[in-house]
Amino acid sequence: MKQQPATAADSFAPFQQALAQGWGKALESFQSLGTGAGAGAAAWDVPRFSMGSEKLQALQQQYVDEATQLWQQGFAAKAGADKRFAGEAWRSNPVSAFSAAIYLLNARTLMGMADAVETDEKTRSRLRFAVEQWMAASAPSNYLAFNAEAQKKALDTQGESIARGIQNLLHDVKQGHVSMTDESAFEVGRNVGTTEGAVVFENDLFQLLEYKPLTAKVHERPLLLVPPCINKFYILDLQPENSLIRYAVEQGHRTFVVSWRNPDASMAQYTWDQYIEDAAIRAIHVVQEISGQDKKGGKIDTLGFCVGGTILSTALAVLAARGEQPAASVTLLTTLLDFTDTGVLDIFIDESFVQLREMQMAKGGMLQGNELASTFSFLRPNDLVWNYVVGNYLKGESPPPFDLLYWNSDATNLPGPMYCWYLRNTYHENKLAEPGALTVAGEKVDLRSIDAPVYIYGSREDHIVPIGGAYASTQLLAGKKRFVMGASGHIAGVINPPAKKKRSHWIREDGKLPKTQAEWLAGATEHPGSWWTDWSNWLKTHAGKQIPAPKAYGKGSAYKATEPAPGRYVKAKA
Repeated sequence: MKQQPATAADSFAPFQQALAQGWGKALESFQSLGTGAGAGAAAWDVPRFSMGSEKLQALQQQYVDEATQLWQQGFAAKAGADKRFAGEAWRSNPVSAFSAAIYLLNARTLMGMADAVETDEKTRSRLRFAVEQWMAASAPSNYLAFNAEAQKKALDTQGESIARGIQNLLHDVKQGHVSMTDESAFEVGRNVGTTEGAVVFENDLFQLLEYKPLTAKVHERPLLLVPPCINKFYILDLQPENSLIRYAVEQGHRTFVVSWRNPDASMAQYTWDQYIEDAAIRAIHVVQEISGQDKKGGKIDTLGFCVGGTILSTALAVLAARGEQPAASVTLLTTLLDFTDTGVLDIFIDESFVQLREMQMAKGGMLQGNELASTFSFLRPNDLVWNYVVGNYLKGESPPPFDLLYWNSDATNLPGPMYCWYLRNTYHENKLAEPGALTVAGEKVDLRSIDAPVYIYGSREDHIVPIGGAYASTQLLAGKKRFVMGASGHIAGVINPPAKKKRSHWIREDGKLPKTQAEWLAGATEHPGSWWTDWSNWLKTHAGKQIPAPKAYGKGSAYKATEPAPGRYVKAKA
């Protein structure tokens, strides 16, 4: 009997059978996430879920089609589109190229399955996050057995790269976190946080820094900056060329900054009320007294960054309830006041999680800085975790000096009671946005009672304070408002000095503030470069007349300079 020639379909039949088996394995693994079983089980209890048969069939067909196309066109080209597998060593090693291409196909398919789940939005977001973490951790680039670049480097260096990798691993185990930069290259006060100034007041919660004027005259109304207490203030003063603090001083503002104390065991009982009363409000009053603005009607300009903006706004609302309106202006940078849209952080927050935290530390305790740092890093696992695992340990490389990543690794603790109050009343129950729903420092909090113009800035790609969440403050506050959107993320969008001529910002010239950020953006205009110049022009209109710059720090014996900036609080390690 004459044998029939093989067709193209025949040649792909075994391959398609293997794909069908692979699809079955992927589906089985994916379903284990929904039942809480298997290696992919998340830290929370994910309800069971289902997917429609049509969606499953479409995903299966897409999986087979993409795999067939991959087989026909070659693995290396497909994998090379991902920067983790873009090197020549990956393309020239068939085994590595195959593992990378199949990994990417499986990752796309699993993410597609997560999006197709029929369940509530929060469960779907949690499932997507779990799949992202799982896929990021299982990338073949993370393992020496599959990482072609690490293998080539080991051969080229005759094993020296592996020896250095082991040394790097031991070093990081000892210090308690993965090295993102050469931390030995930096020292706070020596080459980061170097703008000249002095400590003019301190208590158990913060030191107040005043900076030396760089102009012959200053505006009569000083500027007080309240940074986030979950990080250190010198993100606003990294280097002279990218320091927002120095920029403000150069623009003729008498500038003061809150430097939070890095909490230790002695602060395990501190509450949110104390952070408002004894820190933010105390700082406002001290700046008023030092500048002479404590007289009737005297005001100061204020700025809050991230959680610092939430603290500042709460403090101003408490003061308003007491009949005080100390702010001539309020600037809020990537700040949440309405916690409806909290982005990816929302997946962590529910009643069970909040209750667990309250049991652990609501009556005393400490949220450790390394836990906070790890949480934020795993929001972007490929960039902030596995990238350094591969470079430091598999390739034996030392990360280059980078001031921003040094700051990012300089962790801070939080007192348990303060953290638990913040977690429940903002992220979970969103009570700060409800007038009178919260009592802080003995006063009902109503953000609408703050009588001051407000400059609100949000970053377009911010994954910590989503742009919609930043914009929501425009609908809460009663004063005249200006909203500006910058490019990039939570930090890079904010720390964007004009001299760099980088990125863009968006402004709506008609000043309208519709209900949603999307509506606002439809009428906004893009402008090249930094938003700092727009903010500076706005701030000058609220800073008062110019007066001779003070020749000494502080005021009299009550507020005298005690030590040079940046002070000792910022140097304390978690």
